[in-house]
Amino acid sequence: MKESAREEILARLRQAPKMEIPARPVMPTPREVLLDRDGLTARFTEELTRESGVVYRAADREEILDYLTEIARAESLTRIMMSTDDMIRSLDLPAWGERQGVSVSTAADYPDRESYTRAVFDETDAGVTGADFAVAETGTLVIAHGGNQPRLVSLAPVLHVAVVGIDRLVPTYEDALSVFYGDAGLIPPAHLTLVTGPSMTADIRATAFKGMHGPRRVIVILAG
Repeated sequence: MKESAREEILARLRQAPKMEIPARPVMPTPREVLLDRDGLTARFTEELTRESGVVYRAADREEILDYLTEIARAESLTRIMMSTDDMIRSLDLPAWGERQGVSVSTAADYPDRESYTRAVFDETDAGVTGADFAVAETGTLVIAHGGNQPRLVSLAPVLHVAVVGIDRLVPTYEDALSVFYGDAGLIPPAHLTLVTGPSMTADIRATAFKGMHGPRRVIVILAG
């Protein structure tokens, strides 16, 4: 491009009328913000159930393990892989598995990524994880992945069981995401997964199908 033509184009751009950026519209306050803990629980349960998920409410550790026992028997589980976040480690699932005849492993039990990947895809009946937040407005789990929360444990097995403290219930997405991406000075996670029921795809003829890639069932135990 000749210099004269370049200058002419730049001059036109400089002389073009300035467009004001429209103000962001005021959004109504989500009704979930006004809900108490019981209301948030009911809303989360309603929304996740709508997406073919299942929600149980457990008062304490013993009741959580009782639900896991029921799930293991109903689903004929023999091999489980678990995350090692604080919630799941507090349950001592390896000891529970010995009592129930269920093999319980973690990603760290495998010598390399290849054997871990093969196990989580081909040899694991269910992944059991915690979650950072449960969003009431959509029935969504928010899971930040890292060393204690390997991504494939919640995404590869056909059944995903999440145990979430009732104190991790939040009204909206913004409440959860502001913790990771707000001004608190925290380093954002390398990977964040939002789970709203079983996996779903519409790759074939634009027809929604659940359970094609990833978990076919999602069960959440709200604890506390």
